[in-house]
Amino acid sequence: MTQSVQSVQRAVRILRELASAGPRLGVTDLAARVDAAKPTVHALLRTLEAEGLVERDAETSKYQLGPELVFLGNAYLETQTLRTRSVVWAEALAAQTGEAVWVGVLTGERVLVVHHALRPTGALQLPEAGSSLPWPACALGKAIAAFAPCPERERLLAAARTRPAGAGPTDPAELATQLDVARATGYAVEDQESALGEAGIAAPVFDRSGAAAGAIGLVGPRERLLAEESRQRLAVAVRDTARALSRDLGAPRGCGARLAG
Repeated sequence: MTQSVQSVQRAVRILRELASAGPRLGVTDLAARVDAAKPTVHALLRTLEAEGLVERDAETSKYQLGPELVFLGNAYLETQTLRTRSVVWAEALAAQTGEAVWVGVLTGERVLVVHHALRPTGALQLPEAGSSLPWPACALGKAIAAFAPCPERERLLAAARTRPAGAGPTDPAELATQLDVARATGYAVEDQESALGEAGIAAPVFDRSGAAAGAIGLVGPRERLLAEESRQRLAVAVRDTARALSRDLGAPRGCGARLAG
């Protein structure tokens, strides 16, 4: 491995550590986390700071993520095909159900929310586009994993064992059962696995290759989404929207046939 490649890898690891363990970390902490000498980490931080990717707190001399990452993140979202195609469908689903709608894609072992259609009425809401969650902790992740190829599904189930508490179920057998149910019904459910009192219902979205490109789903209070009188109605709305969005993406007919209900 060349020194330049190693430097890039360490810089990426620094950004990831600041994203996951932040908001602020000092040079000593970061050097220990990325297993590099303090002078090396300090030099990388100065370069990242010059590019706006990190910034240093003047009082504590600790570092945090910089504003340039917001620009890069928004640029990625704007070029994400599923996001651009899903906006109209997500807004329509939110209007139909009266609930907030998320659209997400799988990145590694996490789900990145690429679009958030706010609930049409209700209390003040914070946009969640750009946030990410462990895949077992959200209905979006389960919907994608349920229709993933067997090797990918097994990889995700195996990785779930190492998830910390509060990041969704960690028992592969329990998760596998949930994925089997999601594949049979065409939609996945999250019941207070990411936040107390919150729930989700999501269905996979397929692209022209027939692969699950992501998922679309509702998020909101458990008492509204999973109540006996509303759960099935909301699930059908989610499946219908996922099927329509899949067709918009050019998915082959018969792909994810269970979504036809």
